[in-house]
Amino acid sequence: MESTFLTAVFLPLALFMVMLGMGLGLTPGDFTRVLVYPKAAVIGLLAQLIMLPLLGFGLASIFPLTPDLAVGVMILAACPGGPTSNLVTYLARGNVALSITLTALSSLITVFTIPLVVNLATGVFMGEAAALQLPFLATVGQIAVITAIPVAVGMTLRHYLPQFASQVERRVKWLSLALLGLIIAGLLVQQRASLVGFFAQVGLVTLALNLGAMALGHLIALVAKLDRPNATAITVEVGIQNGTLAIAIASSPTLLNQPNLAIPAAIYSLVMFATGGGFAWWATKRGDREQTLVS
Repeated sequence: MESTFLTAVFLPLALFMVMLGMGLGLTPGDFTRVLVYPKAAVIGLLAQLIMLPLLGFGLASIFPLTPDLAVGVMILAACPGGPTSNLVTYLARGNVALSITLTALSSLITVFTIPLVVNLATGVFMGEAAALQLPFLATVGQIAVITAIPVAVGMTLRHYLPQFASQVERRVKWLSLALLGLIIAGLLVQQRASLVGFFAQVGLVTLALNLGAMALGHLIALVAKLDRPNATAITVEVGIQNGTLAIAIASSPTLLNQPNLAIPAAIYSLVMFATGGGFAWWATKRGDREQTLVS
């Protein structure tokens, strides 16, 4: 499918705004805080970078998906968390500092792991002769540019102009959310002839990926005997992915340039707001009950 103004202009702009907003809220200490929460950080990263792609592969294999939609699910599973996970962690009264640290570190590491996971997925689901392949070095460079540069710009603004950064951070995040909504709507309109079929095919698998990943993160945190705030942060960070980045990888003219591969990420982005809000409400109520019992 040929690229459109939506994927060629609005998508890079939305991703830039998302990552800029993330950078405005980051400091160098967010990358070194792993030393403060070593156990929780390592567990969270392992769950997100290894267990999540394995879960995505299992779901993509079990559900009756077309090859392109299966690859779309894997693109999503390969992506890191995003600013939404930090917001949900805050609402759920989790360890926001840990959430931000995991987002920052996973965003750096997945620059290298995304092309590996996506190429493996295209080989498995589309066959060895699949024309869709991400050249490793070129893809690493492109993902680094579209994610690292706006984050660096945001962090620079926060360092040298902290008052200005704090004033515009919320506006930038709301603007990025509005652009993401526009992109999702545009992709769904673009694929309107197959929209009902897409919802039928990937609605359940994206919900399963979202809830399954949250359950996986929560289970791993419980097994590791982490406290509630850290367990909440890992649950959300593993369960909520950067849908904007997944859409960009699938449909950007300089990457895969296949908007149909972005359908799982587009529908997932709608699903995660509902499940993330539901989890935040449940976690808040649970925390209130625990405080009542203690008092």
